[in-house]
Amino acid sequence: MASIVQSEIRKKLLEVFSSANGEFISGQKLSEQLGCSRTAVWKHIEDLRNEGYELEAVRKLGYRIITKPDKISANEIQLGLETKSLGRNIHFEESVTSTQKIAHKLAYEGAVEGTLVVAEEQTTGRGRLDRTWYSPKHTGVWMSMILRPQIPPSQAPQLTLLAAVGVVQAIQEVTGLEPDIKWPNDILIHQKKIVGILTELQAETDRINSVIIGIGINVNQELSQFPENLHTIASSLAIEKGEKIDRAKLIQVILLKIEKLYKEYLQHGFKVVKLLWESYATSIGKQIIARTISGSIEGKAIGINEEGVLLLEDAAGTVHHIYSADIELPKK
Repeated sequence: MASIVQSEIRKKLLEVFSSANGEFISGQKLSEQLGCSRTAVWKHIEDLRNEGYELEAVRKLGYRIITKPDKISANEIQLGLETKSLGRNIHFEESVTSTQKIAHKLAYEGAVEGTLVVAEEQTTGRGRLDRTWYSPKHTGVWMSMILRPQIPPSQAPQLTLLAAVGVVQAIQEVTGLEPDIKWPNDILIHQKKIVGILTELQAETDRINSVIIGIGINVNQELSQFPENLHTIASSLAIEKGEKIDRAKLIQVILLKIEKLYKEYLQHGFKVVKLLWESYATSIGKQIIARTISGSIEGKAIGINEEGVLLLEDAAGTVHHIYSADIELPKK
């Protein structure tokens, strides 16, 4: 119980500093707002310093935060979060095998819609087709969210495309970069992979119990932090932007963009998401090769249908419905 109280005080302290916008706050005012002694305030200030916050203390003026550590936590994400449900319940851990595994467990145990699992590091992160996702500590965004839409299981792939649109919009807003979407779940900048999205279901034959959307984003890695075999195919937002990105802020904006799209989707269907996705898709209107389990199909990507299935027109004019494939894009 004591640790819960301490956590709430810490959260309130960060909220007060955040509202102050860099101005000094007196020890007495902090004591009054937190409902604790000035000695307790000092101890919490020291705890923040130990966590990597740089704080300035000036006699008769009080305290202010100069810089925050490059870290994410439930408090950092929820401070200033504008969503109604996404991210309002956060399960945070420093290191996990996979945020997807934890989200599946929480969903099965009845976690509310919008619950977010976030970690600083994944030791066995994975993408589509069980491929390894390289997710080192303190560099990226590794998270999974739980949704409980009342839609048929066949429509669940639409949520992967919805999430991709939300992530692209958030990256644009936070960084000014212009990402492309590669069907079905990759987000690229200058043809290098920045984001992977993995959608999994807990469902019965005719109904969805939960949808788990995993999002992995390379944010602040330097090129030297990637394995050598990824240097030509992967990048990070920091590499492309030329400066580090506030990861907690990026998560906040992603959650807000996805929540708005999700509300629109539940009320009006897939049409708006479809149009937005096609506007960001790098392959639409281009010649591509779709490598499926049964073989490769070459042709022109003409769009996606109302189920989110890729439509590929071959040289003979036949339109193929691509449900699952690796897409090879033309070289620029």
